[in-house]
Amino acid sequence: MAGCGAGGEVRGPVTTTHGESEAGILRCFGQMLRLLRTSRGLTRAELGAKLSYGEDMVASVELGRRIPKPEFIERADAVLEAGGLLTVMKEEVARARYPSFFRDAAKLEAEAVELHVYANQAVPGLLQTEEYARAVFGVLRPPLDDGIVNERVAARLARQEIFHRMPQPLMSFVIDESVLRRPIGGRDVLRGQLEQVLLVSHMRHVEVQVMPLNRDENAGMAGPFTLIETKGERRIAYVEVQNVSRVHSDRESVRALEAKYGTLRAQALTPRESLAYVEKLLGEL
Repeated sequence: MAGCGAGGEVRGPVTTTHGESEAGILRCFGQMLRLLRTSRGLTRAELGAKLSYGEDMVASVELGRRIPKPEFIERADAVLEAGGLLTVMKEEVARARYPSFFRDAAKLEAEAVELHVYANQAVPGLLQTEEYARAVFGVLRPPLDDGIVNERVAARLARQEIFHRMPQPLMSFVIDESVLRRPIGGRDVLRGQLEQVLLVSHMRHVEVQVMPLNRDENAGMAGPFTLIETKGERRIAYVEVQNVSRVHSDRESVRALEAKYGTLRAQALTPRESLAYVEKLLGEL
């Protein structure tokens, strides 16, 4: 199954770009599904009926054009008596929902026991509402197809399960004030987004801090980044710009960004002050 693109552990700095194909795992899964279907003597329509899906859905999955949901994969594995050949690919297929440049980070994020984010371009994906996320993907250029936008929004919202995972990871966010004032999607969308930030701010394992625009010192001018510590006590940093990303695992690079994040937290408003500040911004809308 490794030949179908099963991911391995990230052991060193990795750079990926949006130009890399994210369809390989989907084509591999589709081919496996087609081989199992034909070996059972089923047409696409017959398999679709057994799975409670349409023939077009089965065809799109087999051709690698659609990302099947976990329940589709589980039903297909059972109906085709695949013995786990399809379900073993479920995690890799799920990660195909993410753009290639974020896939390694998504895997590490899901394993995090600590996660710390600095944002100065948009509200962090983990905090985004559906409407805000859709607006963010909608303003990208070149524009994304509607189907891809829907998949990216669903994937972004699915990541937010981390807030309710047990044991709860320790999480913090430092967000530049400009991000909280930028009305991506319009004032109503921004209002809902600020309410979401307030809601998450009240979680006991989450701290949100605002970096005011009037600060004469800001250590984050080089751009956003994320710090992750996994269960195995691996400490990783993720940085991204213009769809080019890097996962840093070497201690020197990670330590430098950890020091920068510490400085940012000292320069920003305290969590309590930040809560009041977001409430003030919300009142101005």
